[in-house]
Amino acid sequence: MADCADTLQDSLIMMGEIGGNDYIYPIFQRRSLEEVKSFVPFVVATISSAVTELIELGARTLVVPGITPLGCHSAFLTEFQTQNVDDYDAGTGCLNWLNEFSTYHNSLLEAELQTLRGLNPHATIIYADYFAAIISILNNPNQFGFGNDTLVSCCGGGGPYNYNRRLGCGSDGYSLCDEPSRCVIWDGLHMTEATHRIIAGGLLQGPFASPAIADACPLQSVIHSSTSRMVS
Repeated sequence: MADCADTLQDSLIMMGEIGGNDYIYPIFQRRSLEEVKSFVPFVVATISSAVTELIELGARTLVVPGITPLGCHSAFLTEFQTQNVDDYDAGTGCLNWLNEFSTYHNSLLEAELQTLRGLNPHATIIYADYFAAIISILNNPNQFGFGNDTLVSCCGGGGPYNYNRRLGCGSDGYSLCDEPSRCVIWDGLHMTEATHRIIAGGLLQGPFASPAIADACPLQSVIHSSTSRMVS
C-alpha cells in the first residue's frame, strides 16, 4: 500500500465525467425532469465518495469535471426539437431547460467540492468546467477554428443536426462531415477531438479549471511545455 500511496501522491488524478449516463438514459426515456433532478444528489454523493477514497489512499491532486451542457448536444436537440423559439438560447441555439439541468448538477458538485477542500486541506481538488468550455466555443466558434454549424454532428444519420438514434455513426447509410477538425460535436453525444483539444488547453492553463492544472501541479514546467506543443 505504501507504493500505491506514493504513486497516487505524485500523480495527477483525472476523475471520469461521472453523471452523464445517469441522466442521459432517463431523459431519453422521457421521464420527468423533476424525477431526473432527484438523482443529482446521489450522483454528486457518489463522486464525493470516490474523491474521498482516493485522498485516503494518498492522492493529493485531483481533477473533478462537471457535466457538459446537455442542451447543446445534437442528440438532445434532435430528440426534443420544438417550434417554440423560447426553448432555445438565442446565442448558442441550445435547449435552455437541459442546460439549466446541467447547471443544477454542476452547482451541487461545486458546492460539494468546496466542502471536500475544507475537509482535506492537504489535497488540491480542481473543478474542471466542461460546461463553460463548450459554451465558450459555441459562442465564438471561428475564434477557435470551428465552422458556423456548431450544433450539427460530424458523424451521424442525417436530419437538421445530423443525428438519428436509429442510424448512428458507422451504421449503413451514415454521413460524415468533410472536416472533422472544424466540427464541435462528433456523433451527437460526444465532442470531436478538436473540441477536446481546446478543453484540455483550458484545463491546463485556464480559464476552464479552478485552479488551473498548471498552477496546481508541482510539475508545472512539464505541463507548460506540453501545452505549448499542443496549442502551437
